[in-house]
Amino acid sequence: MKEVAIFHTLAHLSIAFIGAILLLAIWYNIRKRFNNRLEEDDSLLRVDKGLVYLSLALFVWVGSGTWGYLGTHWSFSQTTTYLLGVSLFSTLNNLFLLLALFYFSHAPSFIYNNEKNISKIIALILLVSVLTIGLNLYLPTNQASIRVAGIPDLLLSSFLCCLLSYSLYKTFIDRDLKIVAYIAVLSVFLMFIAQLPEVFTELDDGFTNKLIKIISKTSLISIFLVLATSWVIELASTPRPSEMMIQFLDWSLVKISIPSKEIYDQVIDFGSKTTQYKNLLKFALRRKWGEGQEQCIVVGGLGELKNQTYLSRIIENCNNILQLQEHQQLERRDIFTFIGNGQYRLRILPEHIIIEEGLLDEFLKSPDNQNYNSFCN
Repeated sequence: MKEVAIFHTLAHLSIAFIGAILLLAIWYNIRKRFNNRLEEDDSLLRVDKGLVYLSLALFVWVGSGTWGYLGTHWSFSQTTTYLLGVSLFSTLNNLFLLLALFYFSHAPSFIYNNEKNISKIIALILLVSVLTIGLNLYLPTNQASIRVAGIPDLLLSSFLCCLLSYSLYKTFIDRDLKIVAYIAVLSVFLMFIAQLPEVFTELDDGFTNKLIKIISKTSLISIFLVLATSWVIELASTPRPSEMMIQFLDWSLVKISIPSKEIYDQVIDFGSKTTQYKNLLKFALRRKWGEGQEQCIVVGGLGELKNQTYLSRIIENCNNILQLQEHQQLERRDIFTFIGNGQYRLRILPEHIIIEEGLLDEFLKSPDNQNYNSFCN
């Protein structure tokens, strides 16, 4: 079985190295081709950094594969030193995957662009690493059926696998890649299954476990590459903030222009859908005259908008009223930018937002809108 172990390790090392290089190449190409677009809308930079952290996670797999090869070749894979090395690589891998999820717009809200929570989880990862190292030093390496020292790392890995599978699934579903979404979840699940023998030693039958590992990691690397290329397509199809214009003509009437979507001076009559109209007007007022955090509206919880359904309804009404064809359909990311911590902002540039004076005066006189008087002038 030593030859099988060496083959698996070298294959795993080579595939991870090639995948990491390809991810970095895609990232470099995106920065080169879409530099102006990235600087125009800073929200896209999060995905850019996410690709970098994913590539670093793959480089950790390369380091882990090299360490595994040395352990097998020089026959010290059952020693405490080897297990400490494995724990270190596992910690780095978890850390880089977590930092990548920080930039995933479809990651759970307590992760995506949430510096406070991400710091707590990083601290948890470091704590688990210290605990694992301590257990490896003080517990015997050859334990009967359960390796206690590996339990903390396994629990942490299961948590991150849940976060990763959820984020990838939501991302690919949103990009209309359902088959890829299902494969992504299966790949993450297999990767978790492959870690079980590191704690439950009786499950390690050698060949089968190594086969699951190489299938899961190869699949996941392919998923990361699809993720990167699909983002390029998404980036290319997203309207530039500088090209969009919106004008509020009267109550329920909005004129909008988005040339890349073949929308030119189209008038949207919200009619009786006054809630969606007022919410869009609030975003426009904050974007045009607000400064810093004043440009954002908190959605959910105790925010000004109670849930994200209000955002979706604005986009749905625009698409339905204008009767847009499939290639013209607006999406939430075209109009709104998620800033983080439940905050959203209109993407249209302030100078491209026009609001009739009479409409503005009537809006500001309403008792429900008095907080807008502080920055609308």
